[in-house]
Amino acid sequence: MGLALAEAAKTEAAGDVPIGAVVIGPDGQVLGAGFNEREAGGDPTAHAEVLALRRAAQARAVSGKGDGWRLSDCTLVVTLEPCAMCAGAMVLARVPQLVFGAWDPKAGACGSVFDVVREPRLNHWVEVHPGVREDECAELLREFFRAHRG
Repeated sequence: MGLALAEAAKTEAAGDVPIGAVVIGPDGQVLGAGFNEREAGGDPTAHAEVLALRRAAQARAVSGKGDGWRLSDCTLVVTLEPCAMCAGAMVLARVPQLVFGAWDPKAGACGSVFDVVREPRLNHWVEVHPGVREDECAELLREFFRAHRG
């Protein structure tokens, strides 16, 4: 989670919501990392999780190791409970494990508002480990919104 928090800190310059994510391979190596770049890139899909998943899949393609875009032996670690888009991306990438920090009671899709990653009608399910360094992750978001909303 420390690596995901370090990624989240990189959003400050662009004024993006401080969310960070890393994809960890089966050997513990970081395969991909990302932080919110929606404001910086003008891209509504540039969430930390999506960027980390893309980079991990690209790293796998370049290295020739693993099962290509299928991240079926990886863990996604993210500072905030993923939204529906990011949860769907995890399912499609076949990520088996999710670790997240703070819950998102407004848009979370991994157990709070929705539970996309454990939807029985889908072809893949994700094991969820919530609340890792929750207070620290939540405080980072509270500080950001306090500063931006006055």
